[in-house]
Amino acid sequence: MQPTNPNQFTEKAWEAIVRIPEIVKQGQQQQIESEHLMKALLEQEGLASSIFTKANIPVQRLRDRTDEFIQRQPKLSSPSASVYLGRSLDALLDRAEGYRKQYEDEFISIEHLVLAYAKDDRFGKALLQEFGLDEPKLKAVIDQIRGSQKVTDQNPEGKYESLEKYGRDLTLLARQGKLDPVIGRDDEIRRTIQILSRRTKNNPVLIGEPGVGKTAI
Repeated sequence: MQPTNPNQFTEKAWEAIVRIPEIVKQGQQQQIESEHLMKALLEQEGLASSIFTKANIPVQRLRDRTDEFIQRQPKLSSPSASVYLGRSLDALLDRAEGYRKQYEDEFISIEHLVLAYAKDDRFGKALLQEFGLDEPKLKAVIDQIRGSQKVTDQNPEGKYESLEKYGRDLTLLARQGKLDPVIGRDDEIRRTIQILSRRTKNNPVLIGEPGVGKTAI
């Protein structure tokens, strides 16, 4: 996939792609490959870094390993004015487009690019495996950050970060046993579920004295 149309990408994803040629030239290289995009994504300190942090991966170590890989690649004896799209990045962008369709999103976003590294045979797959990450684990982290949101505009990443910062994942907390237990309130819970399941007028109102368990329900 040739990354020539900014309208296919979110703003942050396109910013990372636009940054790649400069990274390649700084490294005295000519071929744009998947490792150069990873460096651009990690430089942003945005959603990509948040995904790896949530997966308990030290972002600085990822940056260091990426830089080390770039430094090991062949260098030009003199700077070149032209850069060329390599096969690994071409294939990675195709996979990102596949994930976009899978999520039924309108634009290729940062998380699609990050997820595509799980199958990047040149660089990304081995790097992620080094830190114990594979596609299912990475997807689980991304799904947790995204929630049920769809990418319908070119600036979705900020919305994910706001949800992560100001919201609480009650489903995750329940799985971890971190929510207060509800005892002896089966009728109230059933009625609440019934109201929430209605197509209209689906806002239950819980009334009671302080401390009787309204929040727990």
